[in-house]
Amino acid sequence: MGAFITFEGGEGSGKTTIIRKIVASLEELGYSVVSTREPGGIDIAEQIRDIILKKENTKMTKETEALLYAASRMQHLSERVIPALNEGKIVICDRYLDSSLAYQGYARGLGIENVLQANHFALDHLPDLTFFIDVTPEVGLKRIERRNELNRLDLEKLDFHHKVYEGYLKLCELYPKRIIKINGERSIDAVYKDVLDKILAYLKR
Repeated sequence: MGAFITFEGGEGSGKTTIIRKIVASLEELGYSVVSTREPGGIDIAEQIRDIILKKENTKMTKETEALLYAASRMQHLSERVIPALNEGKIVICDRYLDSSLAYQGYARGLGIENVLQANHFALDHLPDLTFFIDVTPEVGLKRIERRNELNRLDLEKLDFHHKVYEGYLKLCELYPKRIIKINGERSIDAVYKDVLDKILAYLKR
């Protein structure tokens, strides 16, 4: 079996940039790596992603949102993540189940347990390691001001992003053996080196 490593964080946490650097470093060291994302990663899941994040879909209920994420995740797991792990590859995923727990379970008020039940199939494929890139909403939202296009979640009010942040901190308490909190308000290089050291230490074990 390979290793399943996920990255979590609020908007503007820098995780996508960090993942790109981590993947390049691991490949240089000879590891076989699959880099993917949620929602998305494969064709059907990317189509669902477009529906979820489309700015015009303001009428979408929180329940619909949670179930669309779950549907995208099931397809992504079956078609990309599980086959890669069975081939002994390292799968690095930009967001996974914890995003649903923080955003829909905690911030939307659906309840973490309810969202876990909706994603029951994913519980057999929890990550080996999860990195929560800890960036406060104020810092993260300031960073994304420069983005050319914002999605539906980017446009949520500050209070929602604070609830997401609280949700992630709650998950860090619930799953301390799996989730590693990383100070993301340092330079990208400092964060990247910190994460890479921890991944290499895990892989060597």
